[in-house]
Amino acid sequence: MTGEAVPFTNFISETASEHVCRLVPVTTPETRAMALRESLEAVHFESATHIGVCDDHRLVGVLRVEDLFGALPDAKVSDLMDADPPFVAPGVDQEKAAWKAVQHGESALAVIDDARHFVGFIPADRLLAVLLHEHDEDMARVGGFLHDSSMARTASEEPVIRRFWHRVPWLLLGLAGAMLAADIVGIYERQLQAHVMIAFFIPGIVYLADAVGTQTEALVIRGLSVGVPIAQVVRRELLTGLFVGITLALCFYLVAIWHWGGGDIIVAVALAIFSACTTANGVALALPWLLNRMGIDPAFGSGPIGTVVQDLLSIVIYLAIADALLG
Repeated sequence: MTGEAVPFTNFISETASEHVCRLVPVTTPETRAMALRESLEAVHFESATHIGVCDDHRLVGVLRVEDLFGALPDAKVSDLMDADPPFVAPGVDQEKAAWKAVQHGESALAVIDDARHFVGFIPADRLLAVLLHEHDEDMARVGGFLHDSSMARTASEEPVIRRFWHRVPWLLLGLAGAMLAADIVGIYERQLQAHVMIAFFIPGIVYLADAVGTQTEALVIRGLSVGVPIAQVVRRELLTGLFVGITLALCFYLVAIWHWGGGDIIVAVALAIFSACTTANGVALALPWLLNRMGIDPAFGSGPIGTVVQDLLSIVIYLAIADALLG
């Protein structure tokens, strides 16, 4: 016996129902192999690689066509079918459906409704298309935190003017931050004139803070892109930032003592490295999360804003510590 699957009218984007083929072979457990083979002749199906075995429209098994044509004429379908096939509901996410088929080694996946009525099969070509689409989407998210691959292509192919306007506002914020940094350094002009060596370490402290922040931002954005909530990484990242700050400060202090000798300036720089790195870690955690909550792509804004904030904090922290220790 062949027939059309039970109609299913609900359509939900990116779910199993979007990809299901409803016009597929359907039979009963008691049908003989020869009778089933004859019933398939001269019938056009959307997909005929698998046969749904149903009892009163309820799915009780799945029969592969290769098993049917290799069976003896009098063999019952119930003896040939997989009585425990993988299946999904129509509303299941398409990626979960595709992975379920992969995990069970099936080239097609049955879809049934809440009453276990057979809806149809998702065939191999559609399963493969889903996996490729999801792969492109995941790579787009990880690489640029874009919603999907079409957005990634749009960002790559957009004209120069749009590229310009997507980037320049954030960079103007960076320019404003650089000007503010100059004003902050100017406040400590007297201390810098008295201890010129203070200025030598500003670029290094700023660089280390930026490097720590960049690593954390990349991790957070990558996590957000694949659905990892910020709460799962905050504690471990803060502790990591603390250990990184201690390690860098200690390494600098030991090398500086050997290279330049002791002194308050060395202590000030070591304390500034520790403080700036741990602070940068916190900023790098907060900014992507905040921009994401505001509906702004963190890939565009986190880097420029984070750099400005981290640079200003690093300079303020360093000069304040140096002023306190050197007077």
